[in-house]
Formats: sequence, structure tokens, C-alpha cells
Amino acid sequence: MSFHSNMESGSNEAFMTEYLDSLALVERLHRLLLDVIKDEFERVGVLEINAVQALLLFNIGDNEVTAGELKSRGYYQGSNVSYNLKKLVETGYMHHQRCEIDRRSVRVRLTEKGRDIRDIVASLFLRHAEGLKSKGVLGENGFTEITHSLRRMERYWTDQIRYIY
Repeated sequence: MSFHSNMESGSNEAFMTEYLDSLALVERLHRLLLDVIKDEFERVGVLEINAVQALLLFNIGDNEVTAGELKSRGYYQGSNVSYNLKKLVETGYMHHQRCEIDRRSVRVRLTEKGRDIRDIVASLFLRHAEGLKSKGVLGENGFTEITHSLRRMERYWTDQIRYIY
């Protein structure tokens, strides 16, 4: 084996190690996000819903969406979106209504109670964004760079799925 191929092999191994570290970090960050939301809700005394449900409410915002749309966005891996939506309707955080055109489809939107939860999460995220900036954790373009890189990975993975099937 030549010196060049040894260097290339080492470079590939290092890249693979970084790739795997990045994958593990994305997974840990998602779990940490849920823990941060859970801690905030414990702090303010909201114990009726879980972090995934709170994130669902936040992401729905002022929109009216179907369960299928939420599932396709994929923010809720490891959770049962239909179950969580049903619980949110039962506990009064969401309204649901069958679609006039497709009776199998249900559209959901937040109630006033749901908007209150959305606002708690929005306030938490705002505090964290301000803290990250003020403490210099990320520079002015930090999120832009991270988001740009993650979107490129998302496009690559999406292309891989499309071409496999």
C-alpha cells in the first residue's frame, strides 16, 4: 500500500468517525431538547402534558394541520403522533374536526389552552436563543452555518431514500 493510500484511508476513517459523532450528537440534542422542555414545564407547574406534546403544540402554532402533515414533518420520532394528538384533544389543548372533503382526515388546531403552552415553549426558546448569543456560545452566524450544514445532510439523506426505492 502506498503512502498516499494510507493517508487517504486515515482521512476516510477520521471522516467516518466525525460523521458518527455528528449523528450521535443530533440524537442527543433532540433528547436534551425534550428534557429542557420537560424541566421548564415542571418549573412552571404544567404536569398534564409531556415534552413531545408541548413540542407538537409549539410546531402547530397558529396553523390548522392534519395528523399526516405532522407525521411527515418528522419532528416526533419515537413517539406516536396520533396518540399524542388524541391526548391533546381529550385534555383540551386542541380542537379537531373531520375534513369536509376527505372524511378520513382530521384537521387539528390549538385551543386557548394550547396557545398558552405554545407561548411557554416560545418564551423558553427565546430565553435560550438570547442566552446563547449573550454568552458567546455561538457567534452571529453560528446558527446559519449549523443550519446550512444540516440542510445539506437532510437533502443528501432524502436523495438516498428517493434513489433506493
